[in-house]
Amino acid sequence: MVKNYSNFLQFLLFFIFLSVLPSKIHAQCAGDDAQKIICDIQNSANQNISLFSLLGGSPTPGGKWTDDNNFRGLDSISGNLNAQLIKEGGVYHYTYTAPDVAGCTDNTATITLTIGAYVGVGSKATACSREGNFNLFTAFDSTVMGPHENGIWRDSSGKILDSPVIGIRYITTQTETRQFTYEVPLIPECPSTPLITTVYVTIVRTPEEGNPQELTLCGTTDLAGYTNYDMFESLLGEDKDGVWKGPDITSRSDHNVNLQDLFNKYGAVELKYTYTVFAVPNQNVCKDRTADVVITLEKRIDFTGAEIVVLNDICESEMATATYSARVTAGPQGIPDGAYRITYNVSGPIAGSETVAVNFRDGVVVFPVKSAYFQSVGKFTITVTSIVPTPGPKKCISLFSPFSYDLNVFPLPRLDNAVITTSPICQNDIATIQISNATLLADGKYRIVYNINGDNSATGQTATITAVGGKASFEIPGNLNAKSGLSVIRITNITNITKPTPQCTNTANVTGNLTINPLPVVANVKIQVNDNCFNGVFTASVSGLGTLTKAKLSYVLLDNNTSVEQIVDLTVLNGNANFVIPSALLPNTGSTVISATYLTNDITGCGSALVNVLDGFLVNAIPLAPIAVNPPDFCKIDRATIANLTPHGPQYKWYNSATLTTPLSDTYLLKSEDLYVTETSAANCTSPASMISIVVKDTPAPTLNPDGQNFCGLKNPTIADLSKATNVPSTVSWYDAQNNGNLLASTTLLIDKATYYGYDLSSVTDCISDSTLEVTVSLTECDPAEYAFFVPDGFSPNGDNVNDTFRIPDIEFLYPDYTLEIFNRYGNVMFKGNANKPNWDGRNSEGGGIGDAIAPNGVYFYIVNFNKGNRKAQQGRLYLNR
Repeated sequence: MVKNYSNFLQFLLFFIFLSVLPSKIHAQCAGDDAQKIICDIQNSANQNISLFSLLGGSPTPGGKWTDDNNFRGLDSISGNLNAQLIKEGGVYHYTYTAPDVAGCTDNTATITLTIGAYVGVGSKATACSREGNFNLFTAFDSTVMGPHENGIWRDSSGKILDSPVIGIRYITTQTETRQFTYEVPLIPECPSTPLITTVYVTIVRTPEEGNPQELTLCGTTDLAGYTNYDMFESLLGEDKDGVWKGPDITSRSDHNVNLQDLFNKYGAVELKYTYTVFAVPNQNVCKDRTADVVITLEKRIDFTGAEIVVLNDICESEMATATYSARVTAGPQGIPDGAYRITYNVSGPIAGSETVAVNFRDGVVVFPVKSAYFQSVGKFTITVTSIVPTPGPKKCISLFSPFSYDLNVFPLPRLDNAVITTSPICQNDIATIQISNATLLADGKYRIVYNINGDNSATGQTATITAVGGKASFEIPGNLNAKSGLSVIRITNITNITKPTPQCTNTANVTGNLTINPLPVVANVKIQVNDNCFNGVFTASVSGLGTLTKAKLSYVLLDNNTSVEQIVDLTVLNGNANFVIPSALLPNTGSTVISATYLTNDITGCGSALVNVLDGFLVNAIPLAPIAVNPPDFCKIDRATIANLTPHGPQYKWYNSATLTTPLSDTYLLKSEDLYVTETSAANCTSPASMISIVVKDTPAPTLNPDGQNFCGLKNPTIADLSKATNVPSTVSWYDAQNNGNLLASTTLLIDKATYYGYDLSSVTDCISDSTLEVTVSLTECDPAEYAFFVPDGFSPNGDNVNDTFRIPDIEFLYPDYTLEIFNRYGNVMFKGNANKPNWDGRNSEGGGIGDAIAPNGVYFYIVNFNKGNRKAQQGRLYLNR
């Protein structure tokens, strides 16, 4: 390190001097020595330090690194160092040796690495006292780098520990927490590095389960004082806060058992109990501890139910050479293993008794019995009269009752005078052969040997029969009945195989006939099922049945619908038959295969297997009921039809009955009722119906108040006035025509004798009334007393559109039935008028001698007949001036 400017200048000049020297003359292949100080060794970057990059100069790569201190962490090839594997602070040296290169003056260089002390991050740890020892180095924070290992440990009093491993076996409380400090030596180059850390170890006491003490008692005599036995008597040194489990323990706090009741329930038994003491809660350090206690309840040896079997029964021809052994087995209570003396006697043609020494193993013993007792045909009884344990009785006194076994010397089996009878069978079927009148044959099991002759042939065949009362039967396998026709059955030998009866054998000569019917021909059998809709009728057509008239067909369903084998009866006509597949066998839609598996002639009962007699068909899905949302209520005036409903299309049909009898046309006018819609698929399958409730609302037509059609035209009545004359003045609308009319504004003036059509729009139904109120207005209901009335005294019909006609103002409103006559001075009528013809245009429209000529200027006379209210006619004159 450069200490001051002068030294730095000398160093710089020396560096420049070296730089300009020829490299081939003074090459330093290993580079220059270097050093590095690491005070933060816990930094993860120190897991991979490139020593090569620390070298000065221009080192030649490809060399090898060596650890001068022989510590861990160096990769000698790459020169990468994991400094965190060095577990002590201090100074370390690493040497780089460059590869051999001509002209190198120095092929080694050294890196001096100073690592500051690292004390780690102290943490809290827990340990179970049963472990005995605890290593304090495991109490550091495991998520960061572990501490250097060259430090010293002190306990809470400051005492230096000899080892980081402390003893933790004996503590007096459930948990005990101890404090320790760890201190590492200071590295001067890193004075600010922490040197001391603290760890805490919480020791959890291990629960003590105690030492089990075994207990053995005689269940028959020793349990009077054990009806409330405290299980803690079978443990030593245990914690008392544990839980017992085992027979007769009924709760967590229970530790008393009734051994008398348990013996009464289980008999001789090993009762196993488990005592569990629990670790400190919520510590998850120590495990629960258990102790197993065994209480043995012995039962007195009870020979009741023991049995003896003497081997072997023999045939009468074997009496001279036969040997015998007896097998004694324990009864339900069992016999303990050990040495015993058995005394038995034999009753029969030759009697006697004997005592033998035996050893029971697993409740069984076998010993020989003299053959001299069994030298004639008949039954012999061997009775065990006593069994005594050789070592003497144990805690319980034995119970014993004599028991026996019958041994037989059997005569040879005989089929003299026996008869064979059979029933017709089918080709390849098993034949049952009946044997009767075998009066010399004792009840039991026998093996016979028989031959077959005729349309089928076989020799030396064997079968097992069971004879009862001189009768028996056996079966001939189907492969021996391959040809139809007649077979002759002959029994040639019989052997007694009744267990434990010996196999006594004798010759025989019994014959009988067997008729074998042919199987149906199935080469041309076919089956076909047409597609249909789910829950429809699926009829299977069967053909190729030949000359059969009645048959049974077995079949299965495969693919989307599967079934176990089904059997149907067929009535066959000309080789064909039909049957319906039950709908319960077709619960699924999709492709289904029917496979016929067996055909039986219902007359003979003979059947043949069917191979590849199958057909595929579709069970077409029935569409789901259409989604038909109730539409908004219709108004009757809208004239809504089926075409206004959703869904709509050729695949949908609407009905007005749940019976779905007749579909409705698109033009069917809707009314308030329930409608039903179905959907038909491309496979012509119709869905269930969905119901919607149609509501067609209507509003009553407005009604006219009495005389509501009458108005006075002089008041200029409007549509609004006409509305007021109805029962719904605020909601009625008026049109000038019943169909395709114009809606009239409320300010529209009424026209005399005009007809108006009123509709009501109800705020309740939100519908315009379907029917209308038809009103023909009269504007002549005026009171003459309310209005000034005068007759004009002249007019000027000269075509200037001013006063061109003679007209009495408002007379058609005041006197609607009036008449008017105008005369010339000669008394001729020039004009007759009324409400329908109110205006005189100055022409002679009534003849009067001058025709339709234009009336000249002058004075004319009029007469007005009012025809109302008894008003007298009014006469006057008027002046015509063009």
